Amino acid sequence: MESIFLVTIFLSSIFIATDAYRSNSRTIQCSRGGPEIQSPFWVKFRQPHSCNASGFELICRENATTIRFPSYGDLVVKSILYNTRKLDLIDPKSCVHEVFLNLNLSLTPFHYYYSVKNYTYLNCSAPLSNSFTEIPCLSGRSFHVYTVESSLPVPGSCKKIKTVAIPFSYSPYISDNTFGLGLTWDLPGRERFTSKGHHHILSIDRGHGEAVLSIGIVIVALVALVSITIYRSRELQKLKREQKLEAHKLLADS
Repeated sequence: MESIFLVTIFLSSIFIATDAYRSNSRTIQCSRGGPEIQSPFWVKFRQPHSCNASGFELICRENATTIRFPSYGDLVVKSILYNTRKLDLIDPKSCVHEVFLNLNLSLTPFHYYYSVKNYTYLNCSAPLSNSFTEIPCLSGRSFHVYTVESSLPVPGSCKKIKTVAIPFSYSPYISDNTFGLGLTWDLPGRERFTSKGHHHILSIDRGHGEAVLSIGIVIVALVALVSITIYRSRELQKLKREQKLEAHKLLADS
């Protein structure tokens, strides 16, 4: 009976540790059909912050999954590919080049998934020649915004807005607002390398989650074994006391 009790304690401890790990690592969605959210990403009020990396907080808003960048604002998460670490985003304002112009990734764990090149944004008081293509969502009636290679001289009717490293300049043939808004991310203990114009991540600590789970089980097992040892020690002391009392009683009766 005692052995069954001790085995039950041991197995229960392992089950609790495993269940706690799975609860913290569970996958959730903001809406049916939305991207699956799992570590390192997490949703405020729905997943514990302590179990996830900083800078990966997502927001569930009106059945949409969004991520907030201080330098720009909210972007909609279209998909998350964990095997290639690719985060596809959509600009709710439908102006991908406004994102490129203002998004500062230097203080985040993200960088562009595709190779980048320096381009200069120009604000021109008059339209440029047909060899340049105006960005409609950034332009107005009295000004015209373009992206040009940073090595080109600035025309007299234009002022330089900013030079930024982005995946591509504006083109009406690739004006899909989701194209180019692909990010990837780095985590401590991982190395990044470039191949065929794409960024990839080589994981040094592959199987990290399984390792954490294994360590947790070992710790719980040790705690269980210590508890069992203490329990058996107390039972042994109790038995010795009972035997001693029984011996004194026999001597007294004799």
